[in-house]
Amino acid sequence: MGLHKMEKTKEIFKTSIEYTKAFLKWVVVATLVGIAGGVVGSAFHKCLDFVTKFRMDNTYITYFMPVGVVIIIAMYSIFSKKEKLDINLVITSVKEGEKIPFVLVPLIFIATSVTQFFGGSAGREGAALQIGGGIGYNLGKLFRLEKNDIRLITMAGMSSVFTALFGTPLTAAVFSLEVARVGAFNLTGLMPCVVASAVTSVVSAFFGVKETVISDMVIEDTTTLMFCKVIILAILCALVGTLFLYAIKKSEKIMKKLFKNPYLRGVVGALIVVLLTVLSGTFDYNGAGMNIVERALSGEARTYDFIMKIIFTAITIAAGFKGGEIVPAFFVGSTFGCIIGPLLGINGALSAAIGMVVVFCGVVNCPLASIILSIEMFGTDNLLLFAIACGVGYMMSGHTGLYKSQDILYSKLTADVVE
Repeated sequence: MGLHKMEKTKEIFKTSIEYTKAFLKWVVVATLVGIAGGVVGSAFHKCLDFVTKFRMDNTYITYFMPVGVVIIIAMYSIFSKKEKLDINLVITSVKEGEKIPFVLVPLIFIATSVTQFFGGSAGREGAALQIGGGIGYNLGKLFRLEKNDIRLITMAGMSSVFTALFGTPLTAAVFSLEVARVGAFNLTGLMPCVVASAVTSVVSAFFGVKETVISDMVIEDTTTLMFCKVIILAILCALVGTLFLYAIKKSEKIMKKLFKNPYLRGVVGALIVVLLTVLSGTFDYNGAGMNIVERALSGEARTYDFIMKIIFTAITIAAGFKGGEIVPAFFVGSTFGCIIGPLLGINGALSAAIGMVVVFCGVVNCPLASIILSIEMFGTDNLLLFAIACGVGYMMSGHTGLYKSQDILYSKLTADVVE
C-alpha cells in the first residue's frame, strides 16, 4: 500500500512538472509574440493614423486613387505569383498549419497604408490579423515549435496585433480562437492568446496607443418591450450585414468578369470610387471611417450613410485595395442602427452601438467575440441587450461570412453539423 502511494505521488509530481513546463513555455513564447506584435502593431496603428490625417488635411490625394491601386497590385504580383497572400491563408494556417510567408507582414502593412493614404474605403482588421498571424507563425518556426503549437502561436499573433489596432484585448483573444472554426474552440490556445493580448496592451500603451472605450452610453431598462425592440433592430441589422457581404462578393465577381487584367480592373474601380466621391460631395466614405462611427455613436448619422459605405467598400475591395472590411462593417452597422433605433423607440447612440456590434457579429460569425466587444467598448450596463442582439444577429445572418476559409461547424437553426 505504501509503495502504491509513493508511485501515485511520483506520477502526480511528474504530471505537475509537465504542466509547469508547458505553462512556462507558453508564457515565454506568448510574451515574445506580444512584444513583437505590440511593437509592429503600434507602428502600424500610428502609420495609419498619420496617413489618414494627412489625407484628410489634403483631400485632393483621393483623386489619385488609381495610382495607389496600381502600386498595390504591382507589389502583390511580385510576391504572390504562386500563393494567394490574404486573410484566408492565415485562417487556413490556424486550421491546418499552412505556411505563412514572412513577406506577408511588410506587404500587407504597406498595402493597407497605401489604401488609407489614397482614401480606399477599407478597414484595417484584415491587415492586423495577417500581420499578427505572420509574426506568430514565423516566430513559432524560429522557436522550432511543433506543428500544432505553431497553430496556437499563430492565433496568439493574431490576437496581439488586433489588440494593438483596436485596443480590445479580450475581444482580440476570443476572436482569434473563434474565427477559424465557428462552434469549436481550441481552448489550449486561450492562455497564449490572452497573454499575447495583455502584453501587447502594455506595449501599445507605452507607445501611446489608447484603448477604444466609450463609457457614456445611455442605460435602458431591461423590459419585455425593450427586448422586443432590440430583437427587431438586430434582425434588421443582420439583413443589412447580409447585404454588405453580398455587395462585396458580387462586386468582386462582376469586376473580375468584366476586367480580366488586374491593373485595368484596379484603375477602373479606383476611378469609380473617385467619381462617387465627387458626386457625393463628401470624403466621409473614403478611408476606414472611424470618425463617422464615433459620430454615429454620439447619435448623429445621415439616412443614406450606411448604403453609401456599402457601395464604396464593395468597389474598393473589388478594385484590389487592401485592409479589411470590419471597420466598414462598424460604419454600416452604427450608422444604420443610429437611424433605425429612434424609429423603434431606442436611443440613437445605443442603437448605433448595438447596430455596430450586430453587423460585426453577422459578417464574421463570432457571437462570443461580439459580446465581449460590447463589454470592452460600452461597459456592462446594457450587456443583456447586446447579448440578445448578438444571438439574434448571429442566427439571422445565415451561413455566409467575410472569410471563405472559415468553417461554420453547426447549423444556425438546428443542432446539426453542417456538411
